[in-house]
Amino acid sequence: MHDDQQTVVSLPSRVRRVVSIVPSLTEAVAATHAHLLIGATDWCTHPADLDVTRVRGTKNPDVELIRNLAPDVVIANAEENRDADLDALRAAGIAVWVTAPTTVGESLDSLERMLSAITGEIPQWLDNARAVWRTPYRGPRRRAVIPIWRRPWMVLGRDTFAGDLLQRLGVDNVFADSPERYPKVDLDALPEYDLVVLPDEPYPFSPADGPEAFERPSRCISGRHLTWYGPSLVEARSLLIDQLQ
Repeated sequence: MHDDQQTVVSLPSRVRRVVSIVPSLTEAVAATHAHLLIGATDWCTHPADLDVTRVRGTKNPDVELIRNLAPDVVIANAEENRDADLDALRAAGIAVWVTAPTTVGESLDSLERMLSAITGEIPQWLDNARAVWRTPYRGPRRRAVIPIWRRPWMVLGRDTFAGDLLQRLGVDNVFADSPERYPKVDLDALPEYDLVVLPDEPYPFSPADGPEAFERPSRCISGRHLTWYGPSLVEARSLLIDQLQ
């Protein structure tokens, strides 16, 4: 079987032990077959009652602890996890499945491939998510700046899942043609825009931290629903439309 990077991943005929080092993938497996999960990062907060061994963070997973857990597969993401850590896991003889979607459509297809390979089925929530995002947006459009960090200020640039999701809600990223995926920007030299979209992760923007830096209206939204691909996609469209009003 091949992951999103077209890397061959050797899995047993029946996967019984999964470690996830990506929060959204943890939620995806937990919502499908929770008993398969034996390890996850400290940042894997959904579901709230997840009771597994914690293996540190997405950028510094405890490779030795993961090896001792003897998983059949570790699920990871090309953007969230470091190549050095994934290579170390493979060198320890562990199968690693890497996802790499940059659009909503790619994320749904990626989840279907991964879950089919690991759990042997396509869950109902994934079909529901496809149905939710099948209808195209036909309302008015707004041009937006979407910060993801401050000190320094960084924004969504080209080829991002979050940028694709927002454009499906009528919000067009003014930095979509940037040569970088997450460029640093000067707030005094921004292109014309109508709106600032401030997710609460990875930087915890809030009504008291972020909007004051901009001249245009701001909307504080759920970072999980903007950047996670998994069961949250079922409710993300309606929730974010409300938050972007």
